[in-house]
Amino acid sequence: MKFLAAVLLLCALNAGADERVTVCFNYGCLTQADVIYSDAQLRVLGMLLGGARDAAEERQAISVGVGLMLGWAGQQTAISADRGGNYADDGVHGKMDCIDHSKTTTRLLQLIEKQGLLHYHRVLDRVLRSRFLVFEHYSAQIEETGSLAKGGEASRYVVDSWFVDNGQPAVVMPLARWLRGEGPNVGQ
Repeated sequence: MKFLAAVLLLCALNAGADERVTVCFNYGCLTQADVIYSDAQLRVLGMLLGGARDAAEERQAISVGVGLMLGWAGQQTAISADRGGNYADDGVHGKMDCIDHSKTTTRLLQLIEKQGLLHYHRVLDRVLRSRFLVFEHYSAQIEETGSLAKGGEASRYVVDSWFVDNGQPAVVMPLARWLRGEGPNVGQ
């Protein structure tokens, strides 16, 4: 009887350990699919983010963590075909534009935040930059919490996975620079 109780308890603990996130792809969030992150994957994220000793290290860990999460999502969905920018994967099922990336990355960051893994940042709504009225680009966004606590100006950063191939670390850069059009050159 004790063995059965222990097995049921173990099953109950493991049943709630996995987390589900909806990812978008095929441009404009045309296609959506649920991805399940296992307890083991969440532990990897916990170790990665738990090692950050300050906000800068946490941003580096967020970059790598988002890349890992998108790579794991690519094992369950067609987004493994996604390449940086909008042209390297043109016509491919699973391609992602900035709308897909910004929505998905925001959801991934919200999961990381929900897991209690962010100690120096909080997740904000997506952000849009618009240049010349025709070049619009969305990104996920985080804010450094330490600057708010000190009464200083908020330090905001984009977490932009659109620039890189699936599974690669996301680009994390200051919002002000990104709004000016900066970022890796991917044939924008």
